[in-house]
Amino acid sequence: MMAPLNAPLESVSFAIVGTGGAGAITAGSILQEAAGKVGWYGVLVRSVGPQIRGGEAAALVRLSTTPAECMTKDFDILVAIDWKNADRFIGDMPVASGGLVIADPNAGPVPGAITDAGTSVENCELNARAKDIPGGRENMIAVGLVAGLIGLSIESLMQVVTAKLAKKGEAVVEAGRKCIEAGMAQAAGYGQSYPLKPVPESSDKRWLITGNEAVGLGALRGGVRFAAAYPITPATEVLEYLAPALASIGGALVQAEDELSSINMIIGASYGGRASITATSGPGLALMMESLGLAAAAEVPIVVVDVMRCGPSTGIATKSEQSDLNIAVYGFHGDAPHVVVAPLSVADCLFTTQWAVHMAEALQTPVVVLSDQSLGQARVLIERPANVAFIGQRKIWQGQADQSYDRYALTADGVSPMAIPGTTGGQYTADGLTHTVRGTPSSKKSDQKEQMDKRRDKIDQFAFGDHWGAVEGTGNTVILTWGSMTGPAREAVRMLAREGRGVKLVSLRQISPFPVAALGKALAGASRVLVVEQTHSGQFYRHIRAHMDLPPDTRQFNREGPYLIGPDEIATQIRDWSSL
Repeated sequence: MMAPLNAPLESVSFAIVGTGGAGAITAGSILQEAAGKVGWYGVLVRSVGPQIRGGEAAALVRLSTTPAECMTKDFDILVAIDWKNADRFIGDMPVASGGLVIADPNAGPVPGAITDAGTSVENCELNARAKDIPGGRENMIAVGLVAGLIGLSIESLMQVVTAKLAKKGEAVVEAGRKCIEAGMAQAAGYGQSYPLKPVPESSDKRWLITGNEAVGLGALRGGVRFAAAYPITPATEVLEYLAPALASIGGALVQAEDELSSINMIIGASYGGRASITATSGPGLALMMESLGLAAAAEVPIVVVDVMRCGPSTGIATKSEQSDLNIAVYGFHGDAPHVVVAPLSVADCLFTTQWAVHMAEALQTPVVVLSDQSLGQARVLIERPANVAFIGQRKIWQGQADQSYDRYALTADGVSPMAIPGTTGGQYTADGLTHTVRGTPSSKKSDQKEQMDKRRDKIDQFAFGDHWGAVEGTGNTVILTWGSMTGPAREAVRMLAREGRGVKLVSLRQISPFPVAALGKALAGASRVLVVEQTHSGQFYRHIRAHMDLPPDTRQFNREGPYLIGPDEIATQIRDWSSL
């Protein structure tokens, strides 16, 4: 439901659409960054076609006076630079009844899906207005239109525009100003506005970061100094962040020829004593499985970040899904204990990746981090994340001349000191064969059992602590979810609380080994549980049921990508259930 005309809002959502090269995403980025300078929060999601570059593109932006982790159900404002290929993406941005659509009348008819929704349609000749200004651009007119409608000042916008365009010269910056002013003047004549409430001034600057960048920063904070990877959507930005960052601190990133090379490179670098990481998506993770088994058997610490996308096979590269859960947990051949974790938000990508490095080094095991496109490529305005003391520390064998080296010695915690190559007396065999405590290949049943028990016990005995997940709210109705679905579920809980409905949110960060005791405690007293996930087959629900029972009154709410489950839908599931 739309707010009364000109009433200050807590949150506003808008979309800017156009073909690739029209600058729609740049326009959304400028508006989001300027919003951060006045103290607002926000999230920007890119919507592009399967061809990744070129074709249709859209910036979907939500700005808010309080932290925002996901998009709302409907958009208040839609600005169309053009309507080319609109049928491919228009479903991603439903405009609310009574919402405002602004389009260039010379760029094609407004799609029926937009007009049928009861929207107000206003014309703005973006192309002609841009041509009237030397060096003018249509997307900068769009920036002015949205800024005028939501109450964003020209001063905050020009701080961003100047920083982005200063290298191109004063004339380009001035053209940007004139375009923005023209757009703002046009917006003033529509008789409709969506001003956000002002927020108290604060000396704390907002962070503007994507999930992929946060993954990279978390890796660096965890102690990673080597990365190898093959570019793949939607994980490539992790590598783009790490390449210069690693070089600046004495580390290195190698672009491998394929995913098989990249994981074998990080195994080699870690064997040599460097905390190492790679980033990929579902197709790449599938190719890495044999080498992940090698790292588990040889007890070489590595971190693999999987930024999930729609599958199977190459699926939809630019859209999100959570359907790599099964392969991450169960895809290793044989019994190969390892750790799988999933960040709960864009900001949590930093913490979870840093924690993953810590666990990989401490346990000498592969750790898989399950992010996804909705987290990885979302750009958010957030509070500065707290510094966490996790630094990867592995047990290193120092070497003693009078002592032989048992690389895979059976220890109380299951973790054996690891020799760095070149350490006197520290030679050993590291491969995927069953081995003795010295590392010598063996076919004995006793060696197989001892080493398998060792690898299992070191993970089972590890103190994961309170980092297994998040518990929020109260009530005997529980929304149980994981990873990126936490944001929509969290907002649904807040919506229901405003209606007087007490609902608890339980969200898992630790996917494997499964936190049976911790989750059992969190679900104690629950009479109803709604399991929410972005998969077609309900992989998360079945993963839970493989380890523990749930209350008899448990329901599933799952859907494949690319359409993400939103907070309104989750809240509706609870309302409808409660009315029975």
